Amino acid sequence: MLIHKKSFIIIKIALPVLTTAILFMAVAGMLTSCGSKSVQGPTIDGEESYHVIVAGGEPEGVAAALSAARNGMRVLLVEDDDALGGLMTLGMLNFIDQNYGPDRELLTQGIFNEFFEALGNAFDIEEAKTWFMNKCRDEPNITVMLNTEILAPVMDGKTIIGLEIKEKGASSPKVVRSLAVIDASVDGDMAAAAGVPYTLGGEDYCAHGALQGVTLVFEIAGVDRKSIVDYLMNDDDPYTGATEKTAWGYGKEAQNYTPTDSSMLFRGPNIAWQKNGNVLLNALILFGVDACDPASYAEGIERGQREIPYLIEFMRENFAGFENVSFVRHASQLYVRETRHILGEYRLTITDVLENRDHWDRIGHGSYAVDVHATGSDNTGNIIGQPDIYSIPFRCLVPLEIDQLLITGRSASYDSLPHGSARVIPVGMVTGEACGVAVAYSVLSGATFRQMTHDPEAILWLQNKLKDQGAYLVEYEPPRPAVMDHWAYSGVAVMRELGMAAGGYKNDYQLEKALQNRWALQSRANGLMRILNERTAHMDQHQIPALEVTVNTDEITVGRLLLTTAQCASLGEIAADVTEAENYLIQRGILDINDLHHFSEPDDIATNGQLFYVMGRLYTTLMEASP
Repeated sequence: MLIHKKSFIIIKIALPVLTTAILFMAVAGMLTSCGSKSVQGPTIDGEESYHVIVAGGEPEGVAAALSAARNGMRVLLVEDDDALGGLMTLGMLNFIDQNYGPDRELLTQGIFNEFFEALGNAFDIEEAKTWFMNKCRDEPNITVMLNTEILAPVMDGKTIIGLEIKEKGASSPKVVRSLAVIDASVDGDMAAAAGVPYTLGGEDYCAHGALQGVTLVFEIAGVDRKSIVDYLMNDDDPYTGATEKTAWGYGKEAQNYTPTDSSMLFRGPNIAWQKNGNVLLNALILFGVDACDPASYAEGIERGQREIPYLIEFMRENFAGFENVSFVRHASQLYVRETRHILGEYRLTITDVLENRDHWDRIGHGSYAVDVHATGSDNTGNIIGQPDIYSIPFRCLVPLEIDQLLITGRSASYDSLPHGSARVIPVGMVTGEACGVAVAYSVLSGATFRQMTHDPEAILWLQNKLKDQGAYLVEYEPPRPAVMDHWAYSGVAVMRELGMAAGGYKNDYQLEKALQNRWALQSRANGLMRILNERTAHMDQHQIPALEVTVNTDEITVGRLLLTTAQCASLGEIAADVTEAENYLIQRGILDINDLHHFSEPDDIATNGQLFYVMGRLYTTLMEASP
């Protein structure tokens, strides 16, 4: 769905009050429906309308529509393209990022698992289009409108009550009304147009303008499957491999490619076979694409088109099994990993994810690695960590400011870092399924979605209904990562929230490792000071603790270089005597006297753990002083 290519105008229409009693009578008995019986939608202003409109035919939107319809809701599913499935079909992303729990149980069951059992991983694109369409057409309570542009949300004050749409070939737009709207657009377009607040990219940790790179997936013919599998299974690289329908690797070879466009990166591809013997490649990453800007989006596709012939030639010469490949086609949509992050009743944090936290209003679980892709050609991205399992709160699906709107998919209320895990399609389909059930409860009870976020009985009803539908949903004791027992963990957690600590797939932050050089330190120190300067800019000078800490672009002057334990513990040469320096920091709350024994050898080279601890304490102290 490409509704981000449009400019939205909010339409305001007065909505007559529907009392709880009327709603109960209108939907009595509907929730026993399993999709086999057609129901009538509500009548609004004399016209038959819908219980819910789902904006977007992405996999998450299809899951939301199916879930609502199976619970007796009359659903309108609107998609501006000619097929359902979005990123999985039009974006040709058929290599699924799975989520398994501590006992290797599939966490994303329910409607996603229906798709997975039917088509598997590395599914055929055309078969996926058929599956999504047939599933919706088989539900008598779903009306699908393809090739239909969404022009604007329709508002009654702060409540969304429908959409203005325009069918392809129609002479004029029309308004469709509903009791609720689910925003399943990839970029949170409806929420943004309605006035929901959001952050963009890495803005939430002061990385302004940092958006994960986008990918143009493309199809090639002429691959030698046996040669590819033989090579990747015997190249002595633990990060490469192959299955019957997928393969991943060639990372070392890809590093030797020099793009003709300097704002691109070619990484070792994810490879997925189609039934015709061709393969789809997820490998080309483009930077500088703002998918919320129609011109930038179109230019991104054109840039990818121009680069593909050079990639084909490089792979012929350097990838085993690619000697005779030829280009077939590229996806009609970009694989966009990040744009808006909507602000909701709760915002999922990186600490929630990597401490495996459960939440009382859980509606699903995830466990995919926190994979934050490169944001520019000067970095390669990072694996922030690997959770065992975490819960997604219903509150993350309820945006601030606007009522009777839910949001599903990667633009839900997640901080940008945990979004690196929660953005994957299976998790998005889980949230979509929850949205569909939530609509049923709201219509039946008359409660708004926002009221549901404060109502344990409503959430229990929602959870039980999801379980009845086959969703995997459990209350659990969070597995405790070993790093949480390290003395410096408080600093690690702070620095990780600021995007300056990553543990990789093994959650190893190398806390006992000595600092290697001044430059590794300088990037962290400069980054910390940049964030501190931005977040304390509103404070009067007298409110900021008097710390002799400055950083400039040429050298670190946190006293001096923070290279030894003593320098790390004292933030540099603030005093001529180490003890004096420690007292200085203790008095200002930077160092806890109970932790000084971890800095007992003044001449030792400082460790990552010591540095994280001190910097984390510095940040916390200054921010706590902020009014």
